Amino acid sequence: MTLIYILAGEASGDVLGARLVAALRQHRPDLAFAGIGGPRLAEQGMPSLFPYRDLAVMGLLEVLPKLRRLARRLSETEADIAARRPALIVTIDSPGFAFRIAERVRHLGIPLIHYVAPQVWAWRPGRVKKLRAVLDGILALLPFEAPFFEAAGIPVDFVGHPVLESGADTGDGERFAERFGLAPGEIPLLVMPGSRRGEAARMLPVFGPTIAALHARHPGLRPVVAIGPIVEAQVRAAAKGWPGNPILVEALSDKHDAFAAVAARGGAGLIKSGTSSLEMAVAGIPHIVAYRINPITHQIVRLLVKISRASLVNLLADREVAPEFLQYKATPERMAATLHTLLADPAARDAQRAGFAEVLAKLRPPEGLPSAAAAAAVLRALEEKGGDKGLLRPA
Repeated sequence: MTLIYILAGEASGDVLGARLVAALRQHRPDLAFAGIGGPRLAEQGMPSLFPYRDLAVMGLLEVLPKLRRLARRLSETEADIAARRPALIVTIDSPGFAFRIAERVRHLGIPLIHYVAPQVWAWRPGRVKKLRAVLDGILALLPFEAPFFEAAGIPVDFVGHPVLESGADTGDGERFAERFGLAPGEIPLLVMPGSRRGEAARMLPVFGPTIAALHARHPGLRPVVAIGPIVEAQVRAAAKGWPGNPILVEALSDKHDAFAAVAARGGAGLIKSGTSSLEMAVAGIPHIVAYRINPITHQIVRLLVKISRASLVNLLADREVAPEFLQYKATPERMAATLHTLLADPAARDAQRAGFAEVLAKLRPPEGLPSAAAAAAVLRALEEKGGDKGLLRPA
């Protein structure tokens, strides 16, 4: 059987990998898969070489205590690839780990595609030249990424953004209200503090006071908190001190039902910057975006980042559709005031939703769903493997 090696180092990559495997099997049932992933890839029959959570580390300073473990995982992955000799390697996001692996196994001559273009267009644009030496192709989620990487000589396929098939707009708000006891007069506030421990540790202390300040102006406010498996204990502990009897949801179906309830009842979202902002766009939930990183890391990033917006919604719209509160601007007073406007002013909510429609139109691939477009690109790579140029399509 033809073996494809997949490396997915975090929850979002695990989801992407699982959808990719499912789409590939529709065309090639003979394919086999090995590598690193989480529960979603395991459901597709791909066991992980080691727990993928070992790679879910963000921030320059946050990485330092984990260097020894990461070095060990790099060696284990390199050895596994060398032993298995797959026909193709697909690395998904997690650029720090993925590109180190790419460098280590390049001598094996195995074609390597990276799924989710690294955001070197946002910072360290000079690094793209180094990527050309280790990547045979990129599957890009954003339309403006293809010209950037192709100019550096890396073949790119724009496959569309997976948020379009996330199901974020398929929930049942009434089912959510009945299951979790959301009373008719209560207005849900969706809270998403992030899926990594470091993110949650930074966002929860500021989210709590924000919710308290907002609840003082809106006594009927009911926080609805989305919990990821890695941060479950952190979020549960923090939410115990929040007003409004928070509802905590873990299952993906419950989260989508929560989205529907928030959208239908005139609620809003307090969202950690990231893909979750695009989920809010799909679900039609007006929201604000917040993010904090280690202060020292922030000073370094300020020197490197070449873009003025953090949210992908705002970046794609080329204007601030969803208000951003980054680093020292992420204060409870400022965020609560803006959330109050979203809850009280229908025109403010409608303006955001108009921006969402504009953004989502840009994220659709030329044909079909993003997972199908990604699978088509991978299958072309398998058919054409062995050439250094034009792996995904003719140069």
